Amino acid sequence: MKVEVLTAKILDNNPNMDRYQLAIAVSKRTDELLNGATSKLSVSKNVKAADLALMEIAEGLVTVKGFVDLEK
Repeated sequence: MKVEVLTAKILDNNPNMDRYQLAIAVSKRTDELLNGATSKLSVSKNVKAADLALMEIAEGLVTVKGFVDLEK
């Protein structure tokens, strides 16, 4: 699936998240995957870690915590 489609899906499902927060979440999950974390999806070995992280977040397998809505 294309990165743009996955990004749109995540942002539609999480209206309180912006692109910057999503980039941080993908970065953190990518680091976890590169440091030996097991993927929550069964995909081929030739998928890049950043793409895999984005797919996991889009499918709701990885939750994004710790962001506070400052507009309240």
